[in-house]
Amino acid sequence: MSDSSPLKRPVTRRRSLDMLAGGGLAAWLATKGGPGFAAPPEDEVVRIGHLPITDATALLVAHAIGAFEAEGLKTEPPVLLRGWSPLAEGFAAGKFNLVHLLKPIPVWMRYNNKVPVKVVAWAHTNGSGLVVGGKTGITSFADLGGRQIAVPFWYSMHNIVLQIGIRAAGLTPVIKPAGEVVAKSEVNLQVLQPPEMPPALAAGKIDGYIVAEPFNALGELKAGGRILRFTGDIWKNHPCCVVTMHEADTAKRPEWTQKVVDAVVKAQIYASANKKEVARLISQDGKGYIPLPAAVVERAIGHYDDPDYDALGANRHRKEWGNGRIDFQPWPYPSATKLIVEAMGKTVVSGDKAFLDKLSPDFVVQDLVDYSFVKRSLDRFPEWKKDPSVNPGDPFSRAEIIRA
Repeated sequence: MSDSSPLKRPVTRRRSLDMLAGGGLAAWLATKGGPGFAAPPEDEVVRIGHLPITDATALLVAHAIGAFEAEGLKTEPPVLLRGWSPLAEGFAAGKFNLVHLLKPIPVWMRYNNKVPVKVVAWAHTNGSGLVVGGKTGITSFADLGGRQIAVPFWYSMHNIVLQIGIRAAGLTPVIKPAGEVVAKSEVNLQVLQPPEMPPALAAGKIDGYIVAEPFNALGELKAGGRILRFTGDIWKNHPCCVVTMHEADTAKRPEWTQKVVDAVVKAQIYASANKKEVARLISQDGKGYIPLPAAVVERAIGHYDDPDYDALGANRHRKEWGNGRIDFQPWPYPSATKLIVEAMGKTVVSGDKAFLDKLSPDFVVQDLVDYSFVKRSLDRFPEWKKDPSVNPGDPFSRAEIIRA
């Protein structure tokens, strides 16, 4: 191994994040001398890791309203991290036993990095958008040619949905270093942590970004941005973040795991029925989980039925589909998991994604997701069927709809 090898050079905090963003979780763990993951603590305290985004709403609300305690569980205050790399790193290191992760991340962690994670529920649906600079002249996906667009993580729903839209417009997603010419037929992608996106847009360093709320709302209100398209208007009620736990917990502590999932499902039902209250609750004007004003978070969660959005075509299927800017529905539809794995194989990312070549979507549907806990929770709390995205006659299956 040469001295230039990434495993020979000192692992600084910045480099560890770069390695993770590029697909190097296994390499990072190898530098720590570990076996590929760290076992979580033996106690039964719920330890939550989250980003300052509305994707974490179910976990944050469960903590805020005492849903975990109602199930007889002890919790620590949720720990806020600023990017997907440190959250994935902390979870793999055993610092957290309950996290929300972008749906493709557990696929990448389990099958590329051999970290034994399990998806136990969806955390939410929709909840993201593509924001472009107000002075860029971009009015459609076709106008993204030659532009610089930021995504929060290569293995993200944002990257998948963005590239679906890019290809539908006849353009090619690429990853080129700074200074290299980007053709008019290409859209250049880069990774930025969510809090970095609005400032980068305001400074003209990027032409747009696709990310979770409330950073789309913040981009609208503070960075001169506007919503080009909501992701939930491209893929109807798509999953974004999923509730993820260690497989060791689901296998060895099933009663504890069931209580955790029960608490999260209760919180999702509550959030779905009380969006404005929940927005304030998790903002800096409430419990402070998301360090942004209530007005920003309220816009991010509830502001969707807007004539300006209709005029821009940002939510062109709103009336037909009946979804919201963000919605909360915990059942992990197998059809969506299968489609995500298939889409990951077509999605441009930095780093080696050879692990996807022989990965069967049908296998992932059964191996990655544990349906047993959430199914019992949903039987216990049938209110979830009131969500407009759920077919009461056949609540556990659906057809995936994508219209780029």
